[in-house]
Amino acid sequence: MKKLTLFVCALAIGALTTSSYAQTEAEMKAWMDYMTPGDVHKMMASWDGEWKGDITMWMAPEAPPTKSTGSCTNKMIMGGRYQLGTFTGDFSGMPFEGQSTLAYDNAKKKFISTWIDNMGTGVMVLEGTWNPGSKSLTTNGSCVDPMTGKDIKVREVFTVVDDKTQKMEMFMTPAGGKEYKSMEILFTRK
Repeated sequence: MKKLTLFVCALAIGALTTSSYAQTEAEMKAWMDYMTPGDVHKMMASWDGEWKGDITMWMAPEAPPTKSTGSCTNKMIMGGRYQLGTFTGDFSGMPFEGQSTLAYDNAKKKFISTWIDNMGTGVMVLEGTWNPGSKSLTTNGSCVDPMTGKDIKVREVFTVVDDKTQKMEMFMTPAGGKEYKSMEILFTRK
């Protein structure tokens, strides 16, 4: 009986060790897949470089548009995993600077973007998917309305027109209101 008990214990330990090893290997593969830049990251890298921006903004649905220009530098960082965008320009005669990050999350199969600038103290976070047919990225999220302190729904559509031209359109939905186009930037590669 003593030998049978030892044999069963040895089998149980062997099964636990093998199961733990298999789980560790599966975990390692999942992490490797998660951390390894892929084709989508290569596509993002093709957007690197210096860009000139022609900006049109609407402060309210019926407001007349205002126009300005700016520039943007995109650069892949952290081994090609993220794209950092640095923006400069002017806003109603005031110096403007902003910074974006763009990520493609391999596990979620979604893009995530963040935006900060010197015209606020918050962070806008958007998430969405790429449409290969229209060569566009549509993201949704929110930003704060400084007048009310409440979130406003934001939708952005980023379209790759060609290798030297991109377009970003931003739409906002104020609380209790209808969605309207608040900004359009036509980027041309320098």
